[in-house]
Amino acid sequence: MSTRRKFIASTAAGLAGLAVPSYGLAATSSPVTAVGQPLVISTWDTGLAANLGAWKVLRPGGRALDAVEAGVMVTEASQNCCVGLGGNPDRDGIVTLDACIMDEKFNCGSVAALERIKHPISVARRVMERTPHVMLVGEGAQQFAVAQGFPLEPQQLSADAAKAYKEWLKTSQYKPIINVENTGSKKAVGPVGGANNHDTIAMLAQDAQGNLSGSCTTSGMGFKMRGRLGDSPLIGSGLFVDNAVGAAAATGQGEDVIRIAGAHTVVELMRQGLAPKAACKAAIERIAKIKGAQARDIQVCFIAISAKGEHGAYALQKGFSYAVCDAKNQQQLVQSDFLLA
Repeated sequence: MSTRRKFIASTAAGLAGLAVPSYGLAATSSPVTAVGQPLVISTWDTGLAANLGAWKVLRPGGRALDAVEAGVMVTEASQNCCVGLGGNPDRDGIVTLDACIMDEKFNCGSVAALERIKHPISVARRVMERTPHVMLVGEGAQQFAVAQGFPLEPQQLSADAAKAYKEWLKTSQYKPIINVENTGSKKAVGPVGGANNHDTIAMLAQDAQGNLSGSCTTSGMGFKMRGRLGDSPLIGSGLFVDNAVGAAAATGQGEDVIRIAGAHTVVELMRQGLAPKAACKAAIERIAKIKGAQARDIQVCFIAISAKGEHGAYALQKGFSYAVCDAKNQQQLVQSDFLLA
């Protein structure tokens, strides 16, 4: 995790060169960005570096779809617990990657249980653009990636992941810990099976033409059962975009996002007239009702952008933040409101 913190610090230093001079921690969500001015939001503090990658596309007038691919590629290429080949493995010691992407025209692509490919988000886009399918998984996804020119990376764990896996094997206990995505979390390093167990970077963007797109990529929950999939590669759960209404994405415990088709639910609530933050809150309340007392053992969070350029988020538990970069040239980390005190 120390590598991850250094990565964010070094990339944040480059903001001035992209005319993103200010950075701060906002208390809560909901500014509005006028349509026709670009906006990008993404989950967790890793989103600061990812937004910088997306802004390189959005600032000169580029397409939101290109931005959400470029942005999360920054995170995929970094060494961290939760995204990309440097992430923690499954319980068999193998890193498997999931990703999806969706544009303003309901085109979408996804890969799941993909091994040895550095940028699953780019493979997901190729699935969207060069096949008649939405999702490819496992060996078939890898074969497609290689056929498309993506190199196979070595089948080996990063130093941090190898250390975490060795510790996990001492007990083989599977117990996700909430908010471990925060790079400054004291729980992000340490023994046995709880730490570094998830999760995701999800990104939503609106370009200067007013079009929306989204992406989501993850190495999934660390030490998961072989073959486990969460919400991240599932269109409608981890990500959904309706250009006439808005876009939403999820992070946290994927099984519980899937239960309510979370991202789609948030967009449908916006269709009914709720602002992004209110729609995210209503979806979180549904999950809390389903989980009952067990809700305190998990974290689920949603981010959303409306077609009007509003953005917002809401979390089940305290500790979730999301990164925002908008046409006012402001880069900030927004602390989300939450349900459970």
